[in-house]
Amino acid sequence: MKLITAIIRPYKLEDVRSELENIGIKGITISEVQGFGNTKGHAEHYRGVQVLVEYIPKIKVEIACSDAEYERTIEAIIKGAKTGGIGDGKIFVRNLEQVIRIRTGESGDDAI
Repeated sequence: MKLITAIIRPYKLEDVRSELENIGIKGITISEVQGFGNTKGHAEHYRGVQVLVEYIPKIKVEIACSDAEYERTIEAIIKGAKTGGIGDGKIFVRNLEQVIRIRTGESGDDAI
């Protein structure tokens, strides 16, 4: 089992959700986050004054999936999130030791 964490642009969330739905992903967790990468923020004008925005708003999408479906899941995220520009985001993949559904007690792939 894998835990996939993707950091994406906020306006690409619906595109990513749609692509994940198309491949049968049943559940995702979404968080609003802020951060910076290579660009280290950007300057904006607010009421005529230039302001440095150090942390860029992003969306964090987390998906638990089986080993068999994680590559398709990554491809779907890329398809939905990619613009080709700097700041498209990153995907992190971690192994999951165990998943347990609290309501039923199911575990492993059955709990996903």
